[in-house]
Amino acid sequence: MRDPHSFTPMLEEGMKGAVPRSLTLGSDLAENLNEIGKFSQKDAKAYPDFVAHLEKLASAIRPLLDSPPVDIRGVTAGSLRKRLAATKTLIPIAKLGLKLGGNIPDFYEIVTAPIMKILTRWFDSEPLRATLATDGVIGAMTSPSNPGSGYVLLHHVMGELEKEKGAWGYVEGGMGGLSQAIARAAQSYGVDVFTEKNVEQILVGSDGATKGVALKDGTEIHSKVVLSNATPYATFKYLTSKGALSEEFIKAVEQVDYTSPVTKINVALDKLPNFLASPTPDDKPGPHHQCSIHLNCENMDILEAAYKDAINGRPSARPMLEMTIPSVLDPTLAPPGCHVVSLFTQFTPYHIKGREWTQQDREDFGDTIFDWVEQYAPGFKTSVVGREILSPPDLEKIFGLTGGNIFHGSMSLDQLYLARPLPSLSDYRSPIKGLYLCGSGCHPGLPFHFNWIINCIYRIIFFPL
Repeated sequence: MRDPHSFTPMLEEGMKGAVPRSLTLGSDLAENLNEIGKFSQKDAKAYPDFVAHLEKLASAIRPLLDSPPVDIRGVTAGSLRKRLAATKTLIPIAKLGLKLGGNIPDFYEIVTAPIMKILTRWFDSEPLRATLATDGVIGAMTSPSNPGSGYVLLHHVMGELEKEKGAWGYVEGGMGGLSQAIARAAQSYGVDVFTEKNVEQILVGSDGATKGVALKDGTEIHSKVVLSNATPYATFKYLTSKGALSEEFIKAVEQVDYTSPVTKINVALDKLPNFLASPTPDDKPGPHHQCSIHLNCENMDILEAAYKDAINGRPSARPMLEMTIPSVLDPTLAPPGCHVVSLFTQFTPYHIKGREWTQQDREDFGDTIFDWVEQYAPGFKTSVVGREILSPPDLEKIFGLTGGNIFHGSMSLDQLYLARPLPSLSDYRSPIKGLYLCGSGCHPGLPFHFNWIINCIYRIIFFPL
């Protein structure tokens, strides 16, 4: 568990040698108000009501995330018995409406409005607005001024860890520890897990039902049911034989938005970053080192400018950066005195001015990122012993993330709930009998973006035999 949750240092000029300010937020409400009060006492007074407002909306919609969408086809077609059975899927959304009550207009606004509109109504200080806005645009090719960015913020608020709502944490040993835990749980029920067994094709019989899968080594695994944790695009375009699906369906699959703004940079350091806004002596971690560290998030204009760069086909000149240093809390990740850093950067396009990324493009963008980090934490660049730069095409190639999108598809309003990934696929059933989707491309999507690594590898498919 990590607390505090976020740290936003300022790059303030004209301070005449004074320590730059910073904004640190965590689970301690009183401490949060002290931090916010450094920028605006008015905002500090408004913040508890804002948190309560978001929690009220989140608590109402949270059960909807654990329920399948309404079965529209079941409710409107078939025998009376099937229709009555399908009406059960209406219960969660009915409960949502009852729980929201008079807050339905507020809920409608937050899922449709720009996050900038909502935050500007509540707060005056730019550092607080920009810090909160990052959760509205994280992983999404959108800006705080675009409609729908409010819902992405709400989606992140809905998460919980160890029964603590809104809590954050690191998986001991790295994110692979989570996928290993899932694998062990499955194996305890008799599941066989095979890795490094690339799937060539989902087998479909003459009756239109799945028969299992064929591996690239020629092995066939027969089953009446196949669950695909790949993106919908990879499942139906790459893994399903062309004749098994209609042209109309494939055309609809091709229209799903997988645009990604993310370039991920993994870094190995031989010492801990020391931030001007919160210096720590003797290379000892401070509370802020365990946070999501927001750089270039002093105001909304910076986020808007970063977004516009990518929309115009070029990596952001001043990118929005989210840095984490998990080795501060998990010493198993690095040798003593050394650290690993994850940089989640936005905004970068899939193509640069219409062309493919080159290795020089990756290195240039990495240099831009490191130059900005250096301004906040002098000495950072000299502490780097290794780096890995993964652009959107790299995330697609290595992890099977179509478009490099960490959510298996945009979390835009037209691709949520009944329409995720398509209206005809919202119940996880594909047009092929026995083939189901089970990945983040389905409802409810993936609310916690650091978990993307376990949910994206299209080379792994589970087969109930």
